[in-house]
Amino acid sequence: MKLIVSDTYQELSERVASVVIELVNNKKNAVLTFPSGDSPLGLFQTLVRMAKEGVVDFSSCHFVGLDEWVGLDINDEGSCQHFIHKELFKPLGIRPKQITFFDAKQSDLKAECKRVDSKVDALGGIDLVVLGIGMNGHLGFNEPGASEECNSLVIDLDSVTKTVGQKYFAKEMQLSQGISLGLKQIMTAGKVILIANGKKKAPIIKRTVEEAISNKVPASIVRKHKDSYLYIDAEAASELTDKNA
Repeated sequence: MKLIVSDTYQELSERVASVVIELVNNKKNAVLTFPSGDSPLGLFQTLVRMAKEGVVDFSSCHFVGLDEWVGLDINDEGSCQHFIHKELFKPLGIRPKQITFFDAKQSDLKAECKRVDSKVDALGGIDLVVLGIGMNGHLGFNEPGASEECNSLVIDLDSVTKTVGQKYFAKEMQLSQGISLGLKQIMTAGKVILIANGKKKAPIIKRTVEEAISNKVPASIVRKHKDSYLYIDAEAASELTDKNA
C-alpha cells in the first residue's frame, strides 16, 4: 500500500479525484464503489465539478453501494444511500439502472447479500473501491474481527460505530447491524483507495500503517492488496513515525 500525504483536505480530495477520473476516462464502463460520510465529501464535490466541466463522463459507469445501516434506505436522512444520492448521484445525473445498493429493509438480508454478490459477479468485479476508515479501523461495516473470507454480509456493529454513527442523524437512532460488501470483495477489486482526514483519525491511521496486519484493524488488511493507496492529510498523518509519501 502506497502512502500519499497531502498538506490539506482539499489537496487530498483533488488527488483522489484525479485517480478516479483517469480510471473512468480509460474505462468508460468502470464499476465503482464509494463510501458515505465526511471523508469523501470533498472528493464528491470535485468529481461533480469536473463532470460539469466536461473533464469526465460517468454516464456509462456502474456504482455498487458499499454499505447501509440495517433498517434504513434512501428515504431515511442519515442513511448511506441518502448521503451518496444527495452529494454525488443526483448532481451527476446518475440513473437508477447504473446503481446497485443494498436494500437494508428487506426481511431476508442474506438473500439481499446474495443479490448484490451476483450483481458484482455479473459486472465482472469492482474496478475501484474508495473507502473511508472508521475510528475503530472498520471498512464499510467490516468491523474489528471481520472475516477476510466473506463477500457481502450482515454484521453486528461495534460499540464505537454505534456511537460515532449518531452524528449522521438528527435524533438518536438505535443502530445495531450493518450490511456491507465484505473484505473479500474489497480485496479482489482492481484498485483500492483508503482516505482519511483530520486529527481525530491520526491514532487509527498509525495503527493501520504501523501495526501488524490483522482483522483487529480491518483497514490494515488493505496493505496486502497489490494496487492499494492510502491518501491522508497532514493532520491524519501527524502520529506516523514515517510520513514519507
